[in-house]
Amino acid sequence: MKKFLIALVVTCATISPAWAAEQTVTLSIPGMTCGVCPITVRKALDAVPGVKKVNVDEVKKDAVVTFDNGKTNVKALIKATTDAGYPSVASQ
Repeated sequence: MKKFLIALVVTCATISPAWAAEQTVTLSIPGMTCGVCPITVRKALDAVPGVKKVNVDEVKKDAVVTFDNGKTNVKALIKATTDAGYPSVASQ
């Protein structure tokens, strides 16, 4: 019984990372028109639980977001930018 429990714990520990994975998405944000826009967008995206990295490019009018898909999703990221005044769409 003890060996079974140890095997179960080891199996769960090695399988659990498969449930949540790091994912990257590019959001097109055409409404960014000034130097302050990327700061606002970055802050909005950083506030979403599960977001690990945000790179906003004012010239390309996009944001590349790396996030834990076990904690958030693309829809939540789009909602965050839209709520901040900058509607976006996923452009992977």
